[in-house]
Amino acid sequence: MRKKLLPILLPLVFILTNVAQSQYSVSLIPPSLLQNANVVVRLEEKNIIIRNEGSAVIKQKYVYTVLNAGGDNHASFAKGYDKLIKVKDISGELYDENGTIIKSLKKNEIKDYSNTSESSLADDDRVKVHNFNHRIYPYTVSYECETELNGLFFLPAWVPVFDEKVAIEKSILRVETPADYNLRFRKFNYSNGPVISKLKNSQEYKWELGNFNAITEESYTPSWYEITPAVFLAPSSFEMQKYNGNMNNWEEFGLFFYKLNYNRDQLPDRIKKSVHELTDNLSTPLEKINKLYKYFQQNTRYISIQFGIGGWQTLDANFVAANGYGDCKALTNYMYALLKEAGIKSFYTLVKSGNGDHSFMQDFSSNQFNHIILCVPQKKDSIWLECTSQTLPAGYLSAFTSNRPVLMIDEKGGILTKTPIYSAQDNLQTRNINASVDAQGLLKATVNTSYRAEQQDGLQGILTGYSKEKIAEYVKTKFDLSTYEIEKFSHQESLDPLPVIKEQVSLSAKDYASVSGKRLFVNPNILSVSKFKIRNASTRKYDFEMNNPFIDYDTVLISIPDGYKMETIPPTVNFVMPLAEYSSTVKFEKGTIIYTRSYKQITGRMPASESKTIADFFEKIYKADHAKMVFIKENSN
Repeated sequence: MRKKLLPILLPLVFILTNVAQSQYSVSLIPPSLLQNANVVVRLEEKNIIIRNEGSAVIKQKYVYTVLNAGGDNHASFAKGYDKLIKVKDISGELYDENGTIIKSLKKNEIKDYSNTSESSLADDDRVKVHNFNHRIYPYTVSYECETELNGLFFLPAWVPVFDEKVAIEKSILRVETPADYNLRFRKFNYSNGPVISKLKNSQEYKWELGNFNAITEESYTPSWYEITPAVFLAPSSFEMQKYNGNMNNWEEFGLFFYKLNYNRDQLPDRIKKSVHELTDNLSTPLEKINKLYKYFQQNTRYISIQFGIGGWQTLDANFVAANGYGDCKALTNYMYALLKEAGIKSFYTLVKSGNGDHSFMQDFSSNQFNHIILCVPQKKDSIWLECTSQTLPAGYLSAFTSNRPVLMIDEKGGILTKTPIYSAQDNLQTRNINASVDAQGLLKATVNTSYRAEQQDGLQGILTGYSKEKIAEYVKTKFDLSTYEIEKFSHQESLDPLPVIKEQVSLSAKDYASVSGKRLFVNPNILSVSKFKIRNASTRKYDFEMNNPFIDYDTVLISIPDGYKMETIPPTVNFVMPLAEYSSTVKFEKGTIIYTRSYKQITGRMPASESKTIADFFEKIYKADHAKMVFIKENSN
């Protein structure tokens, strides 16, 4: 009987299997989700099970349909782990357009790499990676993974719309906690929920998003989580490798760090002696701070060292004194200890670093930090020290950590404050160009530029981190000219509280000016020509936000070859909007073009309803920057 039934059962099994596979057929995606999308999230389930204050399990499954090459970077699997995070039970499938399985993931296909940068001496940060490397579109990938957390210091966020041009068919976050556990969360652009269910010995929080159309990122938008649905999670009480803490508020959060690093600031006797030899004869705290910071920079270097809780707990001052290196925590702690020995109080300070990244939830005490700096309070103002840099002057932070909330730590806990704001006047770039154009259009120019504060940050990093050969290559490509040759260049740094780099470059550029018959066409704006436009003003959805204040000021003198007279000249212009202003003037006197240009930008936000005003402003700048003067040979008809 069984042998007779087998031929009947086999087709039935095939039919059922095929039905299960076809659930991911591209034809089942609602048409609206395909618009402007590179990827459609068919299903994402993130289940976080908090067992107790010290452990949790995360079970995650996601199914992504990749519609075109723009979505390939989302088709791979990558999961980091270390001593506090254990990854297991990884599985995956690749499906074709019809939802039929093409390939299943084999365990030996998962790659395991160190996730350590070149600046890291030692850490336990690793990553498991897989990619089907399929390129026949559309296709679908599915991955499942289980992760164990040894400690609740950090809980993952739910950001279902993780990039532009990503549509969501269904995404779910579930968090299960002990019945008496206080789960803390902060939601954005999510009006409902969570749905809370009481279970036998626990409770479940659930958020869900479905049928969310893909969005296209716009220039100068607020933080991503402010414009898309997101839920951020944080524990109340937690435990991490036998260290207990609480983060219901910033004071409690800071107290955990104080206890974590308590008594790790003890210096060896030889270093104490050096501190007093350097500072005892100095009369003011400022002199002592500057002296010790220079000593510190000359005798230490940055290198990452992170194992387990060492990602947050500093190596002690003795280690840095003996070895001359450390990570941001260890170096900051060491500088703290040097100042303490000199009788100067300072604060170990947590910061979320990153150029241009000022996003921070001040009303949600949680682990939003990735870096440590030092704050030295003074009577009039605080002095901030970046302890991973061997070159920055005392008191200057750079755009990497300026103008953002930070958490200062002392024995009483955490105090939320803010790092210095460098104004547009501080971030000043002035450029003076003396140039000449010949009758064939060849430009020869000497360019003198002064970069101050955040305007010099990028160049400062190049000058201190590149070889002479690499710096020369950089100068050969930094200017926005079609073709040019560098004859010579030099740089001079001034380590003032607002550091300045002065750059001098001599260059030549063929065909800079256009020659047409008897006419010569010259753009007086040689190096500051804007290419920025807002092209979607009529459909813009999100606020317009600027976070980088600065001023650019150009003065240009260009000698015109003998025998030419001016035919047309761009008008003097002055454009203003609430967050920026622009002006330019052009004159022609005694065979020389005299051009000035000024652009100022401040921080702030404008609503999307003002998009046309903003777009018109930048369109006017674009036209003014591209406007050319026309010269014609004298005595010509």
